[in-house]
Amino acid sequence: MHQGERCNVAVAADFTGDGKVDVISNSGGKTRLFVAPDWRAYVIDDTKGHNFIHGETFDVDGDGDPDFIGARYKPGLVAWFECPANPLKDEWKMRVADDELIGIHGVLKADVDGDGRLDLLANSGQPLGKFPNSAAWLKVPKNPRKAKRWKRFIFADKDAPGLSHYLGYGDLNGDGRVDLTLAAKGGPSDKSGMGEWFAWWEASKDPTQPFKKHLLPGKHPGATNIQPADVNGDGKLDVIASRGHGKGLVWFESPTWKIHDVNTELLSPHCLQVVDMDGDGDVDAATCAYVSKVAAWFENDGKGNFTTHVVSDDQAAYDIRAIDMDGDEDLDLLIAGQLSHNVVWYENPLK
Repeated sequence: MHQGERCNVAVAADFTGDGKVDVISNSGGKTRLFVAPDWRAYVIDDTKGHNFIHGETFDVDGDGDPDFIGARYKPGLVAWFECPANPLKDEWKMRVADDELIGIHGVLKADVDGDGRLDLLANSGQPLGKFPNSAAWLKVPKNPRKAKRWKRFIFADKDAPGLSHYLGYGDLNGDGRVDLTLAAKGGPSDKSGMGEWFAWWEASKDPTQPFKKHLLPGKHPGATNIQPADVNGDGKLDVIASRGHGKGLVWFESPTWKIHDVNTELLSPHCLQVVDMDGDGDVDAATCAYVSKVAAWFENDGKGNFTTHVVSDDQAAYDIRAIDMDGDEDLDLLIAGQLSHNVVWYENPLK
Protein backbone atom coordinates (compact mmCIF):
# COMPACT_ATOMS: atom_id res chain seq x y z
CA MET A 1 0.00 0.00 0.00
CA HIS A 2 2.82 2.40 0.92
CA GLN A 3 6.55 2.02 1.43
CA GLY A 4 9.75 3.96 1.87
CA GLU A 5 8.90 5.99 4.99
CA ARG A 6 8.83 5.36 8.71
CA CYS A 7 5.17 4.98 9.67
CA ASN A 8 3.72 4.73 13.18
CA VAL A 9 -0.04 4.79 12.65
CA ALA A 10 -2.68 3.55 10.21
CA VAL A 11 -6.45 3.51 10.68
CA ALA A 12 -9.14 2.11 8.41
CA ALA A 13 -12.73 3.01 7.53
CA ASP A 14 -14.87 3.73 4.47
CA PHE A 15 -13.82 7.36 4.13
CA THR A 16 -15.02 7.71 0.52
CA GLY A 17 -18.48 6.23 1.04
CA ASP A 18 -18.19 3.62 -1.71
CA GLY A 19 -18.55 0.59 0.57
CA LYS A 20 -14.84 -0.24 0.53
CA VAL A 21 -12.46 0.17 3.47
CA ASP A 22 -9.84 2.87 2.95
CA VAL A 23 -6.79 3.71 5.08
CA ILE A 24 -5.38 6.91 6.57
CA SER A 25 -1.75 6.95 7.67
CA ASN A 26 0.90 9.48 8.63
CA SER A 27 4.53 9.31 7.51
CA GLY A 28 7.20 11.68 6.28
CA GLY A 29 5.34 14.66 7.73
CA LYS A 30 2.24 13.98 5.63
CA THR A 31 -1.13 12.45 6.39
CA ARG A 32 -2.39 10.42 3.45
CA LEU A 33 -5.67 8.82 2.49
CA PHE A 34 -5.17 5.53 0.62
CA VAL A 35 -8.27 4.69 -1.39
CA ALA A 36 -9.31 1.08 -1.92
CA PRO A 37 -8.99 -1.04 -3.92
CA ASP A 38 -5.87 0.24 -5.75
CA TRP A 39 -4.61 2.31 -2.77
CA ARG A 40 -4.02 5.52 -4.65
CA ALA A 41 -2.68 8.09 -2.18
CA TYR A 42 -4.17 11.52 -1.52
CA VAL A 43 -2.40 13.92 0.87
CA ILE A 44 -4.99 15.35 3.25
CA ASP A 45 -2.54 17.26 5.48
CA ASP A 46 1.10 18.29 5.20
CA THR A 47 1.24 20.90 7.95
CA LYS A 48 4.73 21.24 9.40
CA GLY A 49 4.98 19.51 12.77
CA HIS A 50 2.01 17.20 12.24
CA ASN A 51 3.99 14.05 12.91
CA PHE A 52 1.29 11.82 14.34
CA ILE A 53 2.35 8.59 16.04
CA HIS A 54 -1.15 7.48 17.03
CA GLY A 55 -4.61 7.80 15.54
CA GLU A 56 -8.28 6.90 15.69
CA THR A 57 -11.32 7.20 13.49
CA PHE A 58 -15.00 7.72 14.20
CA ASP A 59 -17.79 10.11 13.26
CA VAL A 60 -16.80 13.08 15.42
CA ASP A 61 -19.33 15.59 14.08
CA GLY A 62 -22.29 13.25 13.64
CA ASP A 63 -22.70 13.80 9.90
CA GLY A 64 -22.60 10.11 9.02
CA ASP A 65 -19.02 9.72 7.79
CA PRO A 66 -15.82 8.75 9.63
CA ASP A 67 -13.36 11.48 10.58
CA PHE A 68 -9.65 11.08 11.40
CA ILE A 69 -7.96 11.83 14.72
CA GLY A 70 -4.18 12.19 14.92
CA ALA A 71 -2.05 12.42 18.06
CA ARG A 72 1.47 13.82 18.41
CA TYR A 73 3.70 12.75 21.29
CA LYS A 74 5.58 15.94 22.21
CA PRO A 75 4.65 18.73 22.15
CA GLY A 76 1.34 17.07 22.77
CA LEU A 77 -1.44 17.50 20.24
CA VAL A 78 -4.73 15.76 19.53
CA ALA A 79 -6.25 17.01 16.28
CA TRP A 80 -9.28 15.87 14.32
CA PHE A 81 -9.78 16.15 10.60
CA GLU A 82 -13.30 16.49 9.27
CA CYS A 83 -14.07 14.17 6.37
CA PRO A 84 -15.43 16.50 3.66
CA ALA A 85 -18.25 15.87 1.20
CA ASN A 86 -15.66 15.03 -1.46
CA PRO A 87 -12.76 13.48 0.47
CA LEU A 88 -10.56 13.24 -2.63
CA LYS A 89 -10.82 16.91 -3.62
CA ASP A 90 -12.09 19.01 -0.73
CA GLU A 91 -10.10 20.23 2.27
CA TRP A 92 -9.97 18.02 5.35
CA LYS A 93 -10.36 20.81 7.87
CA MET A 94 -8.24 20.35 10.99
CA ARG A 95 -9.38 21.35 14.48
CA VAL A 96 -7.57 20.93 17.80
CA ALA A 97 -9.17 18.67 20.41
CA ASP A 98 -6.40 19.06 23.02
CA ASP A 99 -2.93 20.61 23.17
CA GLU A 100 -2.06 20.39 26.87
CA LEU A 101 -1.45 16.68 27.33
CA ILE A 102 2.26 15.90 26.88
CA GLY A 103 3.62 12.50 25.93
CA ILE A 104 0.57 11.12 24.13
CA HIS A 105 1.41 7.48 23.49
CA GLY A 106 -2.03 6.10 22.78
CA VAL A 107 -5.53 7.22 21.83
CA LEU A 108 -8.63 5.04 21.89
CA LYS A 109 -12.32 5.62 21.30
CA ALA A 110 -14.74 4.52 24.03
CA ASP A 111 -18.02 5.63 25.59
CA VAL A 112 -16.68 6.45 29.05
CA ASP A 113 -19.69 8.23 30.56
CA GLY A 114 -22.38 5.95 29.11
CA ASP A 115 -24.23 8.62 27.15
CA GLY A 116 -24.16 6.61 23.93
CA ARG A 117 -21.57 8.87 22.28
CA LEU A 118 -17.93 8.03 21.70
CA ASP A 119 -15.27 9.78 23.75
CA LEU A 120 -11.49 9.65 23.29
CA LEU A 121 -8.93 8.25 25.74
CA ALA A 122 -5.43 9.75 25.71
CA ASN A 123 -2.49 9.62 28.08
CA SER A 124 -0.14 12.37 29.22
CA GLY A 125 2.88 10.17 29.80
CA GLN A 126 5.64 12.71 30.29
CA PRO A 127 6.45 14.13 33.77
CA LEU A 128 5.87 17.61 32.36
CA GLY A 129 3.27 20.34 32.00
CA LYS A 130 -0.12 20.74 33.64
CA PHE A 131 -0.90 17.01 33.66
CA PRO A 132 2.33 15.10 34.39
CA ASN A 133 2.20 11.29 34.62
CA SER A 134 -1.53 11.35 33.99
CA ALA A 135 -4.22 10.17 31.58
CA ALA A 136 -7.50 11.63 30.42
CA TRP A 137 -10.67 11.11 28.48
CA LEU A 138 -11.87 13.79 26.11
CA LYS A 139 -15.55 14.44 25.55
CA VAL A 140 -16.63 15.50 22.07
CA PRO A 141 -18.44 18.86 22.28
CA LYS A 142 -22.05 19.17 21.14
CA ASN A 143 -20.79 21.25 18.24
CA PRO A 144 -17.23 20.05 17.60
CA ARG A 145 -16.85 22.22 14.50
CA LYS A 146 -17.14 25.40 16.56
CA ALA A 147 -15.64 24.31 19.89
CA LYS A 148 -12.20 25.68 20.76
CA ARG A 149 -11.20 22.46 22.55
CA TRP A 150 -12.81 19.24 23.76
CA LYS A 151 -13.73 18.88 27.44
CA ARG A 152 -10.90 17.10 29.26
CA PHE A 153 -11.40 14.85 32.31
CA ILE A 154 -8.35 13.45 34.10
CA PHE A 155 -8.99 9.87 35.21
CA ALA A 156 -5.37 9.07 36.21
CA ASP A 157 -4.33 12.10 38.22
CA LYS A 158 -0.52 12.09 38.43
CA ASP A 159 -0.56 8.39 39.38
CA ALA A 160 0.68 6.95 36.07
CA PRO A 161 4.48 7.46 36.23
CA GLY A 162 7.06 5.53 34.26
CA LEU A 163 6.32 6.64 30.67
CA SER A 164 2.83 5.28 30.14
CA HIS A 165 1.64 3.80 26.86
CA TYR A 166 -1.55 2.40 25.37
CA LEU A 167 -5.04 2.39 26.87
CA GLY A 168 -7.95 -0.02 27.14
CA TYR A 169 -11.46 -0.09 28.59
CA GLY A 170 -14.08 -2.44 30.02
CA ASP A 171 -16.13 -3.13 33.14
CA LEU A 172 -13.49 -5.03 35.09
CA ASN A 173 -15.30 -5.23 38.43
CA GLY A 174 -18.84 -5.79 37.18
CA ASP A 175 -20.36 -2.62 38.62
CA GLY A 176 -21.75 -1.44 35.30
CA ARG A 177 -19.22 1.36 34.85
CA VAL A 178 -16.43 1.63 32.28
CA ASP A 179 -13.03 1.09 33.87
CA LEU A 180 -9.83 2.05 32.07
CA THR A 181 -6.44 0.37 31.64
CA LEU A 182 -2.92 1.63 31.04
CA ALA A 183 0.69 0.40 31.03
CA ALA A 184 4.11 2.00 31.64
CA LYS A 185 7.34 0.76 30.10
CA GLY A 186 9.93 2.06 32.59
CA GLY A 187 13.51 1.36 31.51
CA PRO A 188 16.56 3.63 31.14
CA SER A 189 14.59 6.62 29.83
CA ASP A 190 12.25 6.53 32.84
CA LYS A 191 13.98 8.90 35.27
CA SER A 192 11.36 8.21 37.96
CA GLY A 193 12.16 4.50 38.16
CA MET A 194 8.44 3.91 38.72
CA GLY A 195 7.44 2.18 35.49
CA GLU A 196 7.26 -1.49 34.43
CA TRP A 197 3.62 -2.02 35.36
CA PHE A 198 0.17 -2.87 34.05
CA ALA A 199 -2.79 -1.32 35.88
CA TRP A 200 -6.50 -0.58 35.77
CA TRP A 201 -8.40 2.43 37.02
CA GLU A 202 -11.74 1.77 38.71
CA ALA A 203 -14.40 4.17 37.46
CA SER A 204 -15.84 6.69 39.88
CA LYS A 205 -19.60 7.06 40.26
CA ASP A 206 -18.99 10.41 38.62
CA PRO A 207 -16.78 9.61 35.59
CA THR A 208 -15.63 13.22 35.39
CA GLN A 209 -13.67 12.71 38.63
CA PRO A 210 -10.35 10.82 38.98
CA PHE A 211 -10.58 7.01 39.01
CA LYS A 212 -8.96 4.66 41.56
CA LYS A 213 -5.77 2.91 40.44
CA HIS A 214 -5.19 -0.84 40.89
CA LEU A 215 -1.80 -2.31 39.97
CA LEU A 216 -1.81 -5.77 38.41
CA PRO A 217 0.67 -8.32 39.83
CA GLY A 218 4.31 -8.53 38.85
CA LYS A 219 7.03 -6.34 37.43
CA HIS A 220 6.88 -6.01 33.66
CA PRO A 221 9.88 -4.37 31.98
CA GLY A 222 8.78 -2.69 28.77
CA ALA A 223 5.02 -2.86 29.50
CA THR A 224 3.01 -1.12 26.77
CA ASN A 225 -0.33 -2.59 25.67
CA ILE A 226 -3.26 -3.75 27.78
CA GLN A 227 -6.79 -4.76 26.76
CA PRO A 228 -9.66 -6.20 28.86
CA ALA A 229 -11.40 -9.30 27.46
CA ASP A 230 -13.06 -12.49 28.72
CA VAL A 231 -10.23 -14.87 27.85
CA ASN A 232 -11.47 -18.10 29.45
CA GLY A 233 -15.21 -17.73 28.88
CA ASP A 234 -16.22 -17.52 32.54
CA GLY A 235 -18.15 -14.27 32.11
CA LYS A 236 -15.52 -12.13 33.85
CA LEU A 237 -13.26 -9.67 32.08
CA ASP A 238 -9.61 -10.67 32.18
CA VAL A 239 -6.72 -8.65 30.74
CA ILE A 240 -4.37 -9.40 27.83
CA ALA A 241 -1.13 -7.41 27.79
CA SER A 242 2.13 -7.08 25.86
CA ARG A 243 5.59 -5.82 26.73
CA GLY A 244 6.28 -3.73 23.65
CA HIS A 245 9.63 -2.48 24.93
CA GLY A 246 10.43 -5.87 26.40
CA LYS A 247 9.53 -9.47 25.70
CA GLY A 248 6.37 -11.49 25.36
CA LEU A 249 2.64 -11.30 26.02
CA VAL A 250 0.64 -12.40 29.07
CA TRP A 251 -2.92 -12.50 30.31
CA PHE A 252 -4.19 -11.81 33.82
CA GLU A 253 -7.04 -14.02 35.02
CA SER A 254 -9.84 -12.30 36.93
CA PRO A 255 -10.58 -12.01 39.81
CA THR A 256 -7.18 -12.92 41.37
CA TRP A 257 -5.21 -11.65 38.36
CA LYS A 258 -3.12 -14.81 38.10
CA ILE A 259 -0.56 -14.38 35.30
CA HIS A 260 -0.53 -16.74 32.30
CA ASP A 261 1.83 -16.63 29.32
CA VAL A 262 0.50 -16.02 25.82
CA ASN A 263 3.93 -15.90 24.16
CA THR A 264 7.36 -15.82 25.81
CA GLU A 265 9.62 -15.26 22.79
CA LEU A 266 8.59 -12.22 20.75
CA LEU A 267 10.77 -9.15 21.26
CA SER A 268 9.03 -5.75 21.38
CA PRO A 269 5.40 -6.64 20.59
CA HIS A 270 4.54 -2.92 20.59
CA CYS A 271 0.93 -3.24 19.41
CA LEU A 272 -2.04 -5.39 20.32
CA GLN A 273 -5.47 -6.33 19.04
CA VAL A 274 -7.82 -8.50 21.09
CA VAL A 275 -10.50 -9.95 18.81
CA ASP A 276 -11.93 -13.24 17.53
CA MET A 277 -9.53 -13.82 14.63
CA ASP A 278 -10.75 -17.29 13.65
CA GLY A 279 -14.48 -16.82 14.15
CA ASP A 280 -14.88 -19.60 16.71
CA GLY A 281 -16.52 -17.43 19.36
CA ASP A 282 -13.63 -16.88 21.76
CA VAL A 283 -11.12 -14.06 22.11
CA ASP A 284 -7.78 -14.29 20.31
CA ALA A 285 -4.99 -11.71 20.05
CA ALA A 286 -2.64 -10.30 17.42
CA THR A 287 0.58 -8.29 17.45
CA CYS A 288 3.62 -7.34 15.41
CA ALA A 289 6.98 -7.35 17.21
CA TYR A 290 9.36 -4.79 15.79
CA VAL A 291 12.62 -6.29 17.08
CA SER A 292 11.68 -9.87 16.18
CA LYS A 293 10.14 -8.55 12.92
CA VAL A 294 7.28 -11.01 13.32
CA ALA A 295 3.57 -10.41 12.84
CA ALA A 296 1.53 -13.07 14.59
CA TRP A 297 -1.86 -13.96 15.98
CA PHE A 298 -2.53 -16.10 19.01
CA GLU A 299 -5.28 -18.70 18.84
CA ASN A 300 -7.22 -19.17 22.06
CA ASP A 301 -8.68 -22.61 22.79
CA GLY A 302 -11.45 -20.91 24.77
CA LYS A 303 -9.81 -21.67 28.10
CA GLY A 304 -6.88 -19.26 27.88
CA ASN A 305 -4.31 -21.54 26.24
CA PHE A 306 -2.80 -19.81 23.22
CA THR A 307 -1.11 -21.13 20.08
CA THR A 308 1.10 -18.74 18.10
CA HIS A 309 0.53 -18.46 14.34
CA VAL A 310 3.10 -16.44 12.37
CA VAL A 311 1.56 -14.14 9.75
CA SER A 312 4.87 -12.68 8.54
CA ASP A 313 8.49 -13.17 9.58
CA ASP A 314 9.71 -9.96 7.94
CA GLN A 315 7.49 -7.19 9.25
CA ALA A 316 8.06 -4.65 12.01
CA ALA A 317 5.28 -2.52 13.43
CA TYR A 318 4.20 0.20 15.75
CA ASP A 319 0.47 -0.10 15.09
CA ILE A 320 -1.87 -2.97 14.21
CA ARG A 321 -5.61 -3.01 13.49
CA ALA A 322 -7.93 -5.99 13.04
CA ILE A 323 -10.53 -5.03 10.46
CA ASP A 324 -12.30 -6.61 7.49
CA MET A 325 -10.27 -4.98 4.73
CA ASP A 326 -11.74 -6.89 1.78
CA GLY A 327 -15.40 -7.26 2.72
CA ASP A 328 -15.41 -11.04 3.11
CA GLU A 329 -16.67 -10.91 6.71
CA ASP A 330 -13.49 -11.97 8.50
CA LEU A 331 -10.85 -9.89 10.26
CA ASP A 332 -7.67 -9.02 8.40
CA LEU A 333 -4.62 -7.26 9.87
CA LEU A 334 -3.58 -3.72 8.94
CA ILE A 335 -0.05 -2.82 10.04
CA ALA A 336 1.85 0.47 10.16
CA GLY A 337 5.44 -0.65 9.77
CA GLN A 338 7.59 1.79 11.69
CA LEU A 339 10.96 0.09 11.12
CA SER A 340 9.74 -1.73 7.99
CA HIS A 341 8.95 1.67 6.46
CA ASN A 342 5.61 0.55 5.05
CA VAL A 343 1.86 0.26 5.42
CA VAL A 344 0.58 -3.23 4.63
CA TRP A 345 -2.39 -5.48 5.25
CA TYR A 346 -2.53 -9.24 5.56
CA GLU A 347 -5.57 -11.14 4.35
CA ASN A 348 -7.13 -13.59 6.78
CA PRO A 349 -7.32 -16.99 5.00
CA LEU A 350 -10.45 -17.93 6.96
CA LYS A 351 -12.71 -17.01 4.01
